[in-house]
Amino acid sequence: MEWLCGSESGRPARLWDHNVTINTDNPDLTTCFQKTILVWVPCVYLWVIFPLYFLYLRQSNRGYIRVTLLNRIKTILGLLLWIVCWLDLFCSLAEVVNNRPKAAAYFISPLLLGVTMLLATFLIQYERLRGMQSSGVLFLFWLITLICAVIPFRSKILATFNEDKVIDVFRFTTFYIYFALVLIQFFLCCFSEPPPYFSAVSSNENRCPEEGAGFLSRLTFWWFTRMAIQGYKHPLEDKDLWSLNKEDRSDVVVPKLLNEWEKQKLKVKRNQEAVYSKCPPPYNVTDQEPHEAEVLFPSKGDQKKPSFLIALCRTFAPYFLLGSALKLCQDLLSFVNPQLLNMLISFIKSRESRIWWGYSISFLMFFSAALQTIILHQHFQYCFVTGMRLRTAIVGAIYRKSLVITNSAKRSSTVGEIVNLMSVDAQRFMDLTGFLNMLWSAPLQICLALYFLWQYLGPSVLAGVAVMILLIPFNAVIAMKSRSFQVQQMQHKDARIKLMNEILNGIKVLKLYAWEASFEQKVLAIRQKELSILKKAAYLNALSTFTWTTAPFIVALTTFAVYVTVDENNVLDAQKAFVSLSLFNILRFPLNMLPQVISGVVQATVSLKRLQNFLSHDELDPTNVERQKIATGHAITMLNGTFSWGKTDPVVLNGISLMVPQGSLVAVVGHVGCGKSSLISALLGEMEKLEGSVAIHGSVAYVPQQAWIRNASLKDNIIFGELLSEQKYQQVLEACALITDLSVLPGGDQTEIGEKGINLSGGQKQRVSLARAVYSDMDVYLLDDPLSAVDAHVAKHIFDKVIGPEGVLKGKTRVLVTHGISFLPQVDQIVVLVNGRISEMGSYQELQNQNGAFAEFLRNYAQRDDLEEDEPTVLDEEEEFLGEDTLSNHIDLGDNEPPAAEARKQFMRQISVISSDGEASTWKSTRRRLSEKKKVVDTVPQPKNEPKDLIQAETAETGRVKLIVFWQYLKAVGPFISVVICFLYCCQNAAAIGANFWLSDWTNDPAFNRTQHQTYMRVGVYAALGFTQGILVLISSFTLALGGLAAARQLHTRLLDNKLHTPQAFFDTTPIGRIINRFGKDINVIDEVIPLTFQMFLATFFVSLSTMIVVVASTPWFTLLIVPLAFVYFFVQASCLTWSRSCCLHSAVSVLPVPCMLACLTKLFAVLHITLS
Repeated sequence: MEWLCGSESGRPARLWDHNVTINTDNPDLTTCFQKTILVWVPCVYLWVIFPLYFLYLRQSNRGYIRVTLLNRIKTILGLLLWIVCWLDLFCSLAEVVNNRPKAAAYFISPLLLGVTMLLATFLIQYERLRGMQSSGVLFLFWLITLICAVIPFRSKILATFNEDKVIDVFRFTTFYIYFALVLIQFFLCCFSEPPPYFSAVSSNENRCPEEGAGFLSRLTFWWFTRMAIQGYKHPLEDKDLWSLNKEDRSDVVVPKLLNEWEKQKLKVKRNQEAVYSKCPPPYNVTDQEPHEAEVLFPSKGDQKKPSFLIALCRTFAPYFLLGSALKLCQDLLSFVNPQLLNMLISFIKSRESRIWWGYSISFLMFFSAALQTIILHQHFQYCFVTGMRLRTAIVGAIYRKSLVITNSAKRSSTVGEIVNLMSVDAQRFMDLTGFLNMLWSAPLQICLALYFLWQYLGPSVLAGVAVMILLIPFNAVIAMKSRSFQVQQMQHKDARIKLMNEILNGIKVLKLYAWEASFEQKVLAIRQKELSILKKAAYLNALSTFTWTTAPFIVALTTFAVYVTVDENNVLDAQKAFVSLSLFNILRFPLNMLPQVISGVVQATVSLKRLQNFLSHDELDPTNVERQKIATGHAITMLNGTFSWGKTDPVVLNGISLMVPQGSLVAVVGHVGCGKSSLISALLGEMEKLEGSVAIHGSVAYVPQQAWIRNASLKDNIIFGELLSEQKYQQVLEACALITDLSVLPGGDQTEIGEKGINLSGGQKQRVSLARAVYSDMDVYLLDDPLSAVDAHVAKHIFDKVIGPEGVLKGKTRVLVTHGISFLPQVDQIVVLVNGRISEMGSYQELQNQNGAFAEFLRNYAQRDDLEEDEPTVLDEEEEFLGEDTLSNHIDLGDNEPPAAEARKQFMRQISVISSDGEASTWKSTRRRLSEKKKVVDTVPQPKNEPKDLIQAETAETGRVKLIVFWQYLKAVGPFISVVICFLYCCQNAAAIGANFWLSDWTNDPAFNRTQHQTYMRVGVYAALGFTQGILVLISSFTLALGGLAAARQLHTRLLDNKLHTPQAFFDTTPIGRIINRFGKDINVIDEVIPLTFQMFLATFFVSLSTMIVVVASTPWFTLLIVPLAFVYFFVQASCLTWSRSCCLHSAVSVLPVPCMLACLTKLFAVLHITLS
């Protein structure tokens, strides 16, 4: 080392000297070590990481950041550091020139450090050009450099005091300048630069501060402080919440998962095509011999399905593995503290140990724990973000799939099952992600703990290993049974949600017939089956909790017992006992978490299979309808089309050949059930095309027979996202006969329409649906009997103004399904369907002359119309006036109007239909308005009321959770059972405290001739206390399971009874999806989440309480520290609970629109498909 570091006091310099560093009361590092290793460490770090970091910066261009004052200062400081380092180099060269040679370290270290400072300055500018707001690489570099400079900082001061003078003034001065510059650089590196230019992030006003937070802020989550303070001051609102990061948004996450899922489906499809590619069969093969492909794949159920798990892994594994790497670091660090504890006990036992060594061990224990906390929470951040993205992607994939599955798939996958997939199954994946790493982390921690235990207790550890091995098959049985129970529970849950969906959709009929009690019993019968499965699963979980709670104690007991009994010379002293207990405590967490994670994996496996089955359903083939012209001048062409509702279902339409010229009006007529609506569905691509071809040229608008209305204003329902043209909008309103309805509605066209158009009559809904199609201005219009829900005069108005030859749709291609024979003479072509086949096709006169199916159709419907016209109608005075007044608003319907009496009769028939449909409120308001008009002629017109929201947005409670909420749950559990549960948890923790005190007293037993007496008595009492704790755990787990089941049964029954006896007005103003979510996700929380949460709360509370009791009993002075710490922790907990509660409530509310919208959209998929296409 003399050539590298020179000599000190006439002796060669040493890199390491125990007398200088260890065996002294004033420890220090040698001058050679400070000149070389401490200088080279930060340089090696930066040069090693530079190539990878440079490639990363080149690939991630986020725009560039302008030259700010912060950037200028950091650049100037970097150049100054380079100058200061090379001043030392030039000084050494000058000394060589003056015949005062220096060691190599005086040249190598400043040269390397100066070049490294230039590299750091280059990275500062290059990061700015690549849009990097904060650098973790440079933050760690300046931190390492500062730590390595602290030791020479102290050494130079001590040397100056010892020598009473500065030995080397120039290097002394340059070093402290260097130290000050490094300290400033480190301080400035804690701040981040402004957002880069040409970045999408900078345009967001309410962006998440995490995107621009510095490395230290991200490490400590300091960027979240503002939200925490704001949430503590007042309940958070939607406007207070930040927008999502781009990589967390659904429009980014969902397509990634769908792309990977499509790759998996394509891979399986290619493999099946490769196997099923047949060669021509030989001539001597009989009919009884199966083909080779049939041997390889005897049935469809044996075919390999695409793996949704692989798609999830390919999408989210890279980000999740970063968290796994942090978890590995945390696991390794967790075994540092037991080693430090061993060193601390040795320090206390040794009277020759120096005091600075004890302080160093204490500081290292604190630093190790703090570092573990930082790393662990970063690991959880990665895991929870992955879980959030996973849930978002799964919900998006389910939502997208539910809109494109075939009709046969809809039979097996009901709305209730789809809602369960979104709310329950997707949530299970999110919950599992946070602890999924325990699958490999728990075995790793167990192995490392056993390895270190072997170092202290020797082969006695094998007894504990044997206990854990014996528990493996027991755990396997529990896992298999749990999976079986989970499958059964989900089946019952799906059946219950399906029945609830049917009840809520028909709640009006159910109430009119007073069927609430009978349907309540049906739901409760399914609920009882579900609770019986939950009861078995809860008992199984209680048994698992007992086993794995007592497992660490049994392992410790068997290990200690074997250790002290196999050899009399084995003395269980404090060092071995408490270091081993610290390792056993590390062992406790993986042993406790492993069964829960396995249970979560089992549940996720069931959910994965359900998701995979649903996402593997057949989808509507977009190529069923080609978007091109097949024949010149024709907008719709169908050649020899054969269709069914499912691949295995009977044929509905057979041999359909139809060509519709561009801009023509074609009417489709026939008896009920002949296939008219099926023909429209075939043109939409909603049916399975077995043979033939279908082509439509241009965009398509569809008006269904059952109108689909959104929960929005009437104007929004008509415009439907299109740009507003007031002239076109007014034209559409007049053509669809909606002007009069706007005068009746309380808010005009701004009136909110309830779910499923609950506050509109059947005719109004149909006209709004038609107006939406007309406003969209498409090329082809498919009209499925839109005139059936309106009166004759309104139907004539709509036909003349909209559909007919002179209507607003003239020049458009129109296919009209109708039973109105009065309009048929005005159409260009008539298609007559009989039993799924085209019987006749031609103009009105041509078909009438043929005297075929069309003529029979005319005779049947003409007789029906005659019967309806002959029905007597009796009107009272008020109704007569109502009809006359309302008809006066329709004087512009045309010149050829029916007589007044006939028109009044048709109108009053419409009024009766409206009242039967539950529209009495609208009719009464109209009636009241008109009667008041009759009585008071000269009344000044009153201004229209402001429109009020019919469907109120879902709101969340703010502030603290009221005590009445906890009391209601405790009442459902049972007050007596609640007290018993708390008492049992108190007793089991008392037993645990007793076991620890007994072990402490055991280690204080004196050893005579290197042996301890009363060993068997000590082991027996220790075992009795431990088994007592285990039995109490088992009893408390069973009791808690019983209480949770009782609460689940009672709360569900009360919710069901309340909803079934709620007035109809509630269901008119509340989306069905919102109610379904209460019976789905919220009941699942009551069934499974709340009991587990209470169990964790009780366990944590009593363990914390027992720990404080033990510490205070052993060290009474600790009480002085507990009081201020209690205030600090209470304040932190109160503030965290406030904003955490607000975030949870907003999260619960924000997920509700998804099932609500799904329940609404599944009513009419075809409308959505055509609207989105």
